[in-house]
Amino acid sequence: MIAMNFRGPFRVRADRDKPIPEIEHPNDAIVKVLRSCICGSDLHLYHGLVPDTRVGSTFGHEFVGEIVEVGSSVQNVKVGDKVIVPFNIACGKCAFCRQELFGNCHESNPEATAVGGIFGYSHTAGGFDGGQAEYVRVPYADVGPTVIPDWMDPDDAVLLTDVVPTGYQAAEMGGILPGDTVVVFGAGPVGIMAAKCAWLFGAGRVIVIDQLDYRLEFVQKFAQCEAYNFNYLGDVVEFIKHTTDSLGADVCIDAVGCEAAGDAMNTLLGRKLLLQGGTTTALHWAINSVKKGGIVSIVGVYGPVNALVPIGNVVNKGITIRANQASVKRLLPRLIEHVKNGVLSPKDMITHRIPLHEVAEGYHIFSAKLDNCIKPVLIPS
Repeated sequence: MIAMNFRGPFRVRADRDKPIPEIEHPNDAIVKVLRSCICGSDLHLYHGLVPDTRVGSTFGHEFVGEIVEVGSSVQNVKVGDKVIVPFNIACGKCAFCRQELFGNCHESNPEATAVGGIFGYSHTAGGFDGGQAEYVRVPYADVGPTVIPDWMDPDDAVLLTDVVPTGYQAAEMGGILPGDTVVVFGAGPVGIMAAKCAWLFGAGRVIVIDQLDYRLEFVQKFAQCEAYNFNYLGDVVEFIKHTTDSLGADVCIDAVGCEAAGDAMNTLLGRKLLLQGGTTTALHWAINSVKKGGIVSIVGVYGPVNALVPIGNVVNKGITIRANQASVKRLLPRLIEHVKNGVLSPKDMITHRIPLHEVAEGYHIFSAKLDNCIKPVLIPS
């Protein structure tokens, strides 16, 4: 089958001879992929910033598809079902899954005690192959896969595997109260969705900070928010303080993670010399821009390696920090209703539809931010 093949930092290709995956456990399913996405967090892998990303891996944690084979114990889905597959792999039975913390499953990732298993996201997330392929093996098939409603566009469905629930949970973790000012750092797909969802929780003002004008123009229209290019602001924290009567924002959301630009020292330490786990510039801005007693919500991806954060400011300002991988399975019923009712239209973020065999070009376009790319989707032939 055709599958994306990681060959090293900034090097991927489409292989045509990767074996079709097989059932390895009675609760597995084999899914024929109909759509898969390249995620902003895939670029962390592509850029060589995530430890234990092995040559030969197939990325892709955002995909939908049709079930073509199930293991002997699978009962909740059947051959022929078209399913949304959450990016988290969850057993559904451990202590954390029982709390609906499906991103923290204690059984699906033998390589770590923090994050649960994730499709196509290095051996730090379990070493599972992902969905940038024609077929993928889905463990715990009775838990994660959710049948796509007949009325739903597959382009909407594929964005419910990660982008929409992660953006929604970013707003949810912010504990937004009616009238709150919410600042979102990052105008990638997750930041765009976080800004959109902030209104659903009652925000009175939503501000997005990024450095790419085309993305700022997009989020301004998509999420009806204010949008600013940090390259023109001078000191970002001073700007936020100035525009919030010197108090700071009620809620700040870090939707960037470990590849944030905007601070030379952080970039040198985290991306050039690799002396810490990526850059923490957006997180610094979030902590320093939020008001005393405010909430910082983190959905930007950071790896397991240590990184510098201004913890003294967190303590002295009495800030609450909330962070986690999105619990996709918990959020899906609510988000499906939002799509059905026209509250959210995820597919409007898709700017590029690329054949799977041109996956290398897709990564190049997305990584280099060419052609006003917001969200690329890979289509198997």
